[in-house]
Amino acid sequence: MTLTASTMLALGTKAPDFKLLDVITKEWVTLYDVIGKHGTVVMFLCNHCPYVKHVNEEIVRVANDYRVQGFGFVAINSNDVVAYPQDGPEEMVLRAEELDYGFPYLFDETQEVAKAYNAACTPDFYVFDEELKLVYRGQLDHSRPGNSIQPNGRDLREALDSILNNSPQRIDQKPSMGCNIKWK
Repeated sequence: MTLTASTMLALGTKAPDFKLLDVITKEWVTLYDVIGKHGTVVMFLCNHCPYVKHVNEEIVRVANDYRVQGFGFVAINSNDVVAYPQDGPEEMVLRAEELDYGFPYLFDETQEVAKAYNAACTPDFYVFDEELKLVYRGQLDHSRPGNSIQPNGRDLREALDSILNNSPQRIDQKPSMGCNIKWK
């Protein structure tokens, strides 16, 4: 595991489209299938990363709290499953069922989507407004494995609340930290 920070894609970037397999439903899903009325959260996750495991339950809480308010959520796993078989589609299904993901969990086998989003780590979060322009990218919150801060989703929640309240986003957005994406 190499601790890696997110690359902080330029604000205002239009969300790259994708067409990936949802391991849960076995259906192909595009960006336009998951967009929400107020905005869309694209998350790069995986199964084995201790940073993802640390915040997974809070990710589910945030998604459950904000999907009903008009936000779309999607999780994408772009890891090399040859080198990391625990991140393969079958294990993705088990993780999604275990945690009761209420959002699609997509497999980016070619890693093209991760490259299009300039994703670098897991977890990595991107919030796009109703026009699919990037307004937030970075950490879920300040919690990390071993730092004694309980996950609360504060940073991501603030970004979503700013959209709902039509208020400016924080300027001091902090990068996410986690395991590097396992490139082929």
